[in-house]
Amino acid sequence: MTLGKTAVRVVNLGRISYGQALQVQQKHVRQHLDKTSDVPNTLLLCEHHPVYTIGIRQAPYPPEEEERLKGLGAEFFRTNRGGLITFHGPGQLVCYPILNLGCFKKSVRWYVCELEKTVIGLCGKFGLKAATSPDTGVWVGDNKICAIGIHCGRYITSHGLALNCNTEMNWFNNIVPCGIVGKGVTSLSLELSRDVTAAEATPYLLESFSERFNCHVLPEREVL
Repeated sequence: MTLGKTAVRVVNLGRISYGQALQVQQKHVRQHLDKTSDVPNTLLLCEHHPVYTIGIRQAPYPPEEEERLKGLGAEFFRTNRGGLITFHGPGQLVCYPILNLGCFKKSVRWYVCELEKTVIGLCGKFGLKAATSPDTGVWVGDNKICAIGIHCGRYITSHGLALNCNTEMNWFNNIVPCGIVGKGVTSLSLELSRDVTAAEATPYLLESFSERFNCHVLPEREVL
């Protein structure tokens, strides 16, 4: 381990329901907030079963809209993250950083920007040019390839990013992704014209994260 660098543990949850992953996140956040607990900064990696989630701006999604989406065969969750509606499902690499920003920089704006730059760096490792826009997330042209929505309380982060790898994109046709009209969604597989799995993208994500956050990533496979 490089001296002076913060260590970040990686926990791979595999394919897991959104509700289960939310419980794991909440457990890690509670441990951070418990001053007697020496819990490491952690990246929770997973794929989800089909689910639509919305953030703290919930007014556009009344109960009848929730029931419509559930009727398509997906779960539906109301969360405390930022952002509007998005989809998670198989073929999407989801990363939930549970970090104490006191170990990095106590700035939520900085943190979100670094997450975006992490994904831009990952795309670059695939030879794909990605960028930010006035709308949060990472884009290839006018198509979003990675959604970002976070929560931060007392400088402990939760929720995170969802990178489309070989996701079934038809699920996005049922919503206005992230509430942004006139723009689309894409994936690594679509942009590279080959099948790119979440497993293939994972080491590039970890490498790019360690570069942007100047930390030492400790890979560890663990089911909680």
